[in-house]
Amino acid sequence: MLTLKFGGTSVGNPDAITQTVSVIATTKAYDQDISVVTSAMSGVTDLLVNSARAAAAGHRQPFLDAREVLFDKHLTAAREIIDSEEERAIYEQHITEQLGFFSRLCASINVLGELTPRGLDVVSGLGERMSAPLLAAALRARGVGAVWVDAAEILVTDENFGEAAPLLVPTCARVQSRLKPMMEEGITPVVTGFVAATESGIPTTLGRGGSDFSAAILGACLSADEIQICTDVNGILSADPRIVPQARTLKQLSYNEAAELAYFGAKVLHPKTLLPAIERGIPVRILNTFNPDGPSTVITKDPLKNGLVKAISAIRDLTLINVEGRGMMGVPGIAARTFRAVADVKANVLMISQASSEQSICFVVRRSRSEDVQRALETEFERELERHYIDRVRPVHDVVIVAVVGSGMRGTPGIAGRLFSALGKAGVNVIALAQGSSESNISLVISREDLTTAVRVIHQAFFQNRRVPTPQLV
Repeated sequence: MLTLKFGGTSVGNPDAITQTVSVIATTKAYDQDISVVTSAMSGVTDLLVNSARAAAAGHRQPFLDAREVLFDKHLTAAREIIDSEEERAIYEQHITEQLGFFSRLCASINVLGELTPRGLDVVSGLGERMSAPLLAAALRARGVGAVWVDAAEILVTDENFGEAAPLLVPTCARVQSRLKPMMEEGITPVVTGFVAATESGIPTTLGRGGSDFSAAILGACLSADEIQICTDVNGILSADPRIVPQARTLKQLSYNEAAELAYFGAKVLHPKTLLPAIERGIPVRILNTFNPDGPSTVITKDPLKNGLVKAISAIRDLTLINVEGRGMMGVPGIAARTFRAVADVKANVLMISQASSEQSICFVVRRSRSEDVQRALETEFERELERHYIDRVRPVHDVVIVAVVGSGMRGTPGIAGRLFSALGKAGVNVIALAQGSSESNISLVISREDLTTAVRVIHQAFFQNRRVPTPQLV
């Protein structure tokens, strides 16, 4: 049993949809029990969200234009890939209803002058509700029995609009009662990714990139043998190929390694995707829709713990915040107050480093949140700043985190030495460092202007002339 997820580029135009249908049909030829999860057509979600935000700002024309663009985009694809006039008429009626609802919703947002998180979830989930029926119809045109399923009817979440958390017990009960009988009859369910609903039926979403998460949840509830994330690249690479053209496809990663890479900027996999798979021990494979027989990456529980560096990733557009002062030495609660202030402005801390002398704490946040964080810290430590117990709260902008990932690195002599030797020879200054909290990750803060050089010299140091052992794939 397999669960296949297709991203926006895999359903982005008629040719891509035709290729996706071919992949599904080929897969179904050797495994009848498959479920499919689809994203919106590429570019659609951004257009929906931007139109709704423009409506809230008082502008009607963007959502009126978007309605026409989306109608043409979906109907053009339908006319090219669906032969049956009856099927096309049914789909056209569906699109008309969805876009009519979109227009009415945006008109209401425009009158109110406000776009709430709950309203944004409703708007942003419409793309999947237009692509899933199209993919199901394209499969039927190919002779594959398929029915589209709105995930809001089966995927149950809490009410954290914008990034809802799944409730697995009721979700799995609905998946088993709705999808399992369908699959037993040979019908392939084509489920909307990204979208869900509360137990009372209020629409929610799993956050951007959440279609991967949807697939993992469904795969876990169905006890799939493998979850396949079909995208437009040949698996997970050892580095960003735009920086390192020699980057290679990684044949196998551990759950932990893949999660580290996803967190630290690798865009192939959504960070939350692995959680349901880890719980059930289900392998996750990353493969290319447009090159299905080419290289792919399988993510499993048991990696090769050979101490090798597997990949280098990076997060951009960051700020390093320094809280500095000799008066901090030995004073209990400074760290707690620091991160409570950060939490109060709902900023995410991506990395922490503290001097052993306790004279400074530094941590990394998104550049877009740095001013809020700085103000919050200056308010929290107002008295300490006046008395010079804390000298200053100092932001360092335009930094990046480079993460060097590989299971077992902490227990392998020489890894850090090779890393810093390569950076030193290239003249790259390391501003801050975090190592030891994770066996699979050494994280470095460097200037943005050094990013390309740093990633290239690290990749050369650990991958040049290296023969990677072939793992035992599951």
